Amino acid sequence: MSRRRQIYEGKAKILYEGPEPGTIIQYFKDDATAFNAEKKGTINGKGVINNRISEYVFTRLAHIGIPTHFIRRLNMREQLVRQVEIIPLEVVVRNVAAGSISKRLGIEEGEMLPHTLLEYYLKDDALGDPLVAEEHIACFNWASHEEMQDIAAMAIRVNDFLSGMFAAVDIRLVDFKLEFGRIFDGDFSRVILADEFSPDNCRLWDMTSGEKLDKDRFRRDLGGEEEAYQEVARRLGVLSGEDNGPGEVLDMDAHRSRLRTPPPSKPKK
Repeated sequence: MSRRRQIYEGKAKILYEGPEPGTIIQYFKDDATAFNAEKKGTINGKGVINNRISEYVFTRLAHIGIPTHFIRRLNMREQLVRQVEIIPLEVVVRNVAAGSISKRLGIEEGEMLPHTLLEYYLKDDALGDPLVAEEHIACFNWASHEEMQDIAAMAIRVNDFLSGMFAAVDIRLVDFKLEFGRIFDGDFSRVILADEFSPDNCRLWDMTSGEKLDKDRFRRDLGGEEEAYQEVARRLGVLSGEDNGPGEVLDMDAHRSRLRTPPPSKPKK
């Protein structure tokens, strides 16, 4: 079997050339980063869970008419997606004050916002992904006016649907990040949802206790990251079948150890 070609490695995923033109294989890593990669670590089994959650969310979004790059999940850590031209913007959707907006504007964390807020950040790690206005986006032609209309409409639709989906399992969707890409048909292009949706790029709080069930547990040294990610997956019902046991889903080291251990020999007759 020929070695597949790696296209890109990011903080949480590796992209490989897909089996067919116009496709990419997206591999989910256990690596965890925060504060623009100033803090680094590992959340054991995170890639497996994020793969499952992202598959579930993107599939549900496709059912309500949101176009996405997701094609199918390949295995525990990989999924096949459509190749897109990524728009260099991170779209952050906020329902509750938390994280950077609380620090920037002095709003107490946990305060409900008067209405859903969309923010745009330039995708540039070297610059720290700065907050930008729609005027910047138009001035530097990062996205057209029509594309921004489509992005905003999809972001609001995604928020409405996912807020209800998570509320049904007693989780508050505080905020989340989306990325979009262009796909082309001749001279025409359209915008579709890309990247992933997982506890890595959203804030999820238990609606009863307020417990954080996302990467803030890693950012703020709260501990229990593996259990939090697992809890989200369990509530969504995505840990089932061959991936149901904690050994396969969370404790990858133990899983690999079992694979390396030879079976006991049969007693001689």
